[in-house]
Amino acid sequence: MSDILDLEASILREIDAAADEAALETVRVAALGKQGSLSALLKTLGSLPPEDRKSYGAAVNETRDRVTSALSTRKSVLKAAALEARLKRETVDITLSGRTDPLTAGRIHPVSQVIDEITAIFADMGFSVAEGPDIETDHYNFTSLNFPADHPAREMHDTFFFNPKEDGSRLLLRTHTSPVQVRTMEAQKPPIRIIAPGRTYRCDSDATHTPMFHQVEGLVIDRTSHFGHLKWILEEFLKAFFEVDEVKTRFRPSFFPFTEPSMEVDVGCKRSGGEIRIGEGDDWLEILGCGMVHPNVIRAVGLDPDEFQGFAWGMGIDRIAMLKYGMPDLRAFFDADVRWLNHYGFRPLDLPSLFGGLSS
Repeated sequence: MSDILDLEASILREIDAAADEAALETVRVAALGKQGSLSALLKTLGSLPPEDRKSYGAAVNETRDRVTSALSTRKSVLKAAALEARLKRETVDITLSGRTDPLTAGRIHPVSQVIDEITAIFADMGFSVAEGPDIETDHYNFTSLNFPADHPAREMHDTFFFNPKEDGSRLLLRTHTSPVQVRTMEAQKPPIRIIAPGRTYRCDSDATHTPMFHQVEGLVIDRTSHFGHLKWILEEFLKAFFEVDEVKTRFRPSFFPFTEPSMEVDVGCKRSGGEIRIGEGDDWLEILGCGMVHPNVIRAVGLDPDEFQGFAWGMGIDRIAMLKYGMPDLRAFFDADVRWLNHYGFRPLDLPSLFGGLSS
C-alpha cells in the first residue's frame, strides 16, 4: 500500500504547485486520465491474489476520491485568483467623462431648425420649396424685379459685386431671394405657389445685421389671387410659427420696386423686461414686407399682367428665429461657438411638424 500513499502524496504536491488552470488540468490528466498513474494502478488488480484485490482496489479508489477533491478545491482557488487579476487589469477609470454618441452630443443650428419649421408650415398650405444660385446677374437681382437703373441698391456700398467682365457686366452676391421668384416664373406656368429660403448678402454689420444672412420669400401667381389671400396666409403662418392661437396684424403702406401696392406687416406683441411675446399685449413689431407683384415683374417673365396677378412676401429667417427663441445678438449665429450652439441648438431627428409641434 505504500506505493499508493507515495503516489497520492506526489500528486497532491503537483496540485498545490499548479500555477493556473491549464497546469492543473495537466496534473488531472496525468493522474486520472485513461493513461494516468492512478488508472494504471487499477489495471494491476487482475494480477493480485484474490484475497488482496478488495483491499487494494478500495485503497486506490479512496486515493482517487481525495485527489479529485483536491483538484476541485485548487481549481476554485485558481479561478478566483484569475478573476481578481483580470478585474485589476481591466479596471475602468470612472473619473473619466463618458463618451456620448453623435446623436446625443450634436445640435441642429437654430437657422436650420427655423427653415425646417417654415417649410413645414407652408408645405401644409400647399407650397413647394424653390432654390436658386447665390451668385446672380444684375438682370435677375435688379432689372427683372423693376429696380431703376439709378436705384441705390445697385451701388457698391449696398451690394457685393464681382470684378467686371470683358463686356462690362458684373456678377454679384444676391441681395435677396427674389431672383428665385423670377427664375421660377420663367420655368413654370401658373398657378405658382412657392417659398424660397436661402442665404443673401448685403454690406451691413451690427447686432441685428450681418453681411450674410438668411431670408425666405413666398410667391403666388394665379388668375384670381388677391390681397385677402395674402393676409390669410401670413396670419396663419404667424400663428403656426409662434405657436399661438391668435395674432393681430397691421398692414402699413410701403414701397418695394417689385410690388404694387406694397405693405409692411406689423404683428401684435407685448414687450416686458427685454422680452417680446407675440400674440399678447397692445404693442406692435414689424415682422415682414409684402405686396401684390408689380405688373412690370410679371411682364418681364413673359406673362400677361392683364391675365395673371399674384402676391409676394419676404422676411429675415435669422430675425424671426431671434424673436421666437430669445437670442439677443444676430452675430452669435455665425461665431461657431459650441457653447452657444449647445444652449440654443436643437437635438437631431427632432424634426418640426405641425402635428407633433414645431419646437417640441
